[in-house]
Amino acid sequence: MSILIFIIILLVLVLVHEFGHFFVAKKFGIRVDEFGFGFPPKLFGIKKGETEYTVNLLPIGGFVKIFGENPDEENTNGPDAKRSFVNKPAWQQALVLFAGIFANFLLGWLLFSVGFMSGLPTSLGNELAGSQLLDVNLVITSVLIKSPAENAGLKTGDKIVSLTHSHPYREMHDIVNINPDSVKAFVVDHEPGEEINIGYIRGKNTQLSTAKVIVGGTKQGPIIGISMDMIGMAKLSPGNALLAGMRLDWLMTKNTVIGLYTLIKEALQGQGNFASVTGPVGMIGIVGDAYNFGFVYLLSFAALISVNLAIINLLPFPALDGGRLFFLLIEKLKGSRIDPKIANTLNTIGFSALILLMLIITYHDVVKLF
Repeated sequence: MSILIFIIILLVLVLVHEFGHFFVAKKFGIRVDEFGFGFPPKLFGIKKGETEYTVNLLPIGGFVKIFGENPDEENTNGPDAKRSFVNKPAWQQALVLFAGIFANFLLGWLLFSVGFMSGLPTSLGNELAGSQLLDVNLVITSVLIKSPAENAGLKTGDKIVSLTHSHPYREMHDIVNINPDSVKAFVVDHEPGEEINIGYIRGKNTQLSTAKVIVGGTKQGPIIGISMDMIGMAKLSPGNALLAGMRLDWLMTKNTVIGLYTLIKEALQGQGNFASVTGPVGMIGIVGDAYNFGFVYLLSFAALISVNLAIINLLPFPALDGGRLFFLLIEKLKGSRIDPKIANTLNTIGFSALILLMLIITYHDVVKLF
C-alpha cells in the first residue's frame, strides 16, 4: 500500500510541475508535441490538436516535450521555427521554465491550506493563532526498529490510552493523566525484562499489546522504543486556512533552502554524508508512517515534497530547470546563444549525474534497512 501511495503522490507532483511548463508554453504559442503520464515505453496515446497525450509504462511521474527545448537544426531554422522554444524571447523562455517550479509552490500552498481547513494535526502548544486544538491525544510519532514496541505491534500514529502492569505481583492500575511525562515515568518504574500492557487506538479500533521493557542508553534508563507527542487537530476557517497555508509554505521553503545549503556546504568541505538524505526507498517508509497517521498527514507530506521538488529544480545544475535558467542568464550576459551542442551535452551529463546520485542514495536507503 505504501508503495502505491508513494507512486500516486509522485505522479501527481510531477504532473503538476510539467503542467506548469505546458500551460505557459501554450499561452506563448510554443508548440508542445507531447504530454506524457509516466515514462516510456509508451502504452498508448491520444492526439488532440498538435499535442499527443500519452500513457507510459513506468508510473513514476511525467514529462512534457516542448518543441525547441533542446535546440537542433529543425527547431532552430526549420519551417516551424517561429513556434520553437529556443526562438522565443528570453523572458518567455524563463517564464516557461519557472512555471513548473511555481506550480509546485502553488500546490504546496493549496495542500497545506486544505489541511488546515480539514483539521491539520498539530502538537499541543504549537497551535496557530485563531485555531482551536480538538481531539488531543498522546500519539506515537516514531517506533524504533527491532524495539519492544515494534515487536508488540505498535505503529506510528497509534494513540496511547492506557498503561498497566503485566506482572501479577505488581499493583494493577491505569495512568489517569496520559501524557509523555507520565508514560515515561511509568516505563522507568520497571526493571529491564518486565512487561507492561499498552492500550491504544488505531483507526476506530481499541487494541491491547504487551511490551517488554529494555535498557536504553546510559542516560535513558528503561525504554520500550517509542517517541510521543500530544497531538490534536487544528481547524481553521477557509480564509484563515489560506493565510496559514501560505505562511507554512513559505516556512517550509525557507527551511528547505537552509537545509539544502547546509548539505551542499558540508559536502564541499568533505563533511557530508548520506545519513540525513532520503531517497525513494526511504520515502516509501515515510509514506507508510504518514498513512498510519491519517489522510491529512499524507496531504502535508505531499505538500512538503512539492516544496522540495520546486527548490531542487531551482538549482543551477544542468538538466534541471534552474540549470536552463542559468544558461539563459549566460546568453543574456554574453549577448549570443550558447552553442546547442555544448548545452545539450551539458544537460545530458547533468541528467546522468542526477541518475547516478539517485542510485547512490537508493543504495544507502536499502543499507539502512538492515
